Amino acid sequence: MLVLAWGAGLLLATKFFGEWETRQHNPNQQPLSVHGADFIEVRLLSSRQGHYVADGQINGQPVTFLLDTGATQVAVPAALAERLRLPSGAPVQIQTANGQATAHRTRLERLQVGDIVLHDVAALIAPGMLGDEVLLGMSALKQLEFTQRDGTLVLRQTTLQ
Repeated sequence: MLVLAWGAGLLLATKFFGEWETRQHNPNQQPLSVHGADFIEVRLLSSRQGHYVADGQINGQPVTFLLDTGATQVAVPAALAERLRLPSGAPVQIQTANGQATAHRTRLERLQVGDIVLHDVAALIAPGMLGDEVLLGMSALKQLEFTQRDGTLVLRQTTLQ
């Protein structure tokens, strides 16, 4: 009975600390959205590493974004692009931290973070990107206003044209 209690305790501790670690990496699993008369704001907390990571969607499918104002385009890892069934367009040479690579152009019909929705966003399918995080680059962010202060990034989409 004691072994069973220890086993259950270890299982619960593992689950608790696993979820805690996930929240430390991505504190924005359900991003907070605020609606105003002519805007939608999404407030993101920085991770322990100082990055802004948030869950969202591409074409209605769940993804995790890593916001990267230094990236010109939204960059989707090739394996994830395949699962999302993104069309692979024209090849393009890109410069990465690891040197030059060949990516493929694609377009995202719908990209969503919190209640902010963007349509027809230019993106790249990037070979060699490990993991499932999508770099949310300037091809999406240029459509929004954003400010960062005290570990919080505020994305704002104007709803009146």
